[in-house]
Amino acid sequence: MALLIVNLDKHIGDAQAWIDRFASQMPGLDVRIWPDAGDPAEIEYLAFMRPDFGVLPEFPNLKAMFSRSAGVDGFIHHPKVPKAPLGKLELPDGDPMMTEYVIMHVLRFHRDMPRYQEAQANKEWRRVPIVRPENRRIGFLGFGMMAKAPALVLKSLGFDVKAWVRSPRESEEVPLFYGPDALESFLGQTDIAVCLLPLTAETEGIFCARTFAMMPKGAMLVNVGRGKHVVVNDLIQALDSGQLSYAALDAHVPEPLPPESPLWSHPKITVMPHVARRPTVAHLAAGISANIKRVEAGEPLLQEIDPAAGY
Repeated sequence: MALLIVNLDKHIGDAQAWIDRFASQMPGLDVRIWPDAGDPAEIEYLAFMRPDFGVLPEFPNLKAMFSRSAGVDGFIHHPKVPKAPLGKLELPDGDPMMTEYVIMHVLRFHRDMPRYQEAQANKEWRRVPIVRPENRRIGFLGFGMMAKAPALVLKSLGFDVKAWVRSPRESEEVPLFYGPDALESFLGQTDIAVCLLPLTAETEGIFCARTFAMMPKGAMLVNVGRGKHVVVNDLIQALDSGQLSYAALDAHVPEPLPPESPLWSHPKITVMPHVARRPTVAHLAAGISANIKRVEAGEPLLQEIDPAAGY
């Protein structure tokens, strides 16, 4: 039973760190690091980040693949993607780094910290009414593993939390809105929108002039999805007009964000260099091991990707 790791060692840890981790975690697993794949027919599992399927060989006995990337839009439609089941490498209870990151930005905006920082710079003693948590409506776009953990923490702090998802499903934790027809109603009840959507044809450009107009005047945006979720010019216009108060952006197009981008200097925008979370070799190896054990036991992958849906 062989696992081939592609590019993960270039982004997290190194080749030896991956080999050592699996030696202690799954001693019977033959771990290979690309390009030292050996016989492709022996590869039963494939774990990768930003793979080039035009270069990788065919793996006739592949049982499953695991992607480190937050989104799979960059490769899911490549003609040479193997037909094996594909799962995302995410912790079952979300990533604490993502949780703290989302909560940090929501609380910054909730307590109007950018304006207080401006007041400090101007030596202004600023005392204004403060919004209580129960009067602040937080709306999550997407309610998967990464979204659920911060949503429940914010709910525990007394915030009014809801989520919008693509299709109906059960949720006892927070109220859910379903599908395109419910988006306007959802956004109309959202003071701080948190985007954790996958990037698909349906979600590209979802934050634009049309949807900003659906939100309450003075609403705020925290985007930890993909850069293409936001139409930048529309965002700037919404901020300049006062329709939106603040925006925090973790993902951008392109990356790195070029020096000439107007996002850098806009007073109502927080630019973050795609740093919401950084998993470790230990985290990812645990996810890979758990999935391999599930496959060997005849069980489905954790966080299995639907290629047709794109996430």
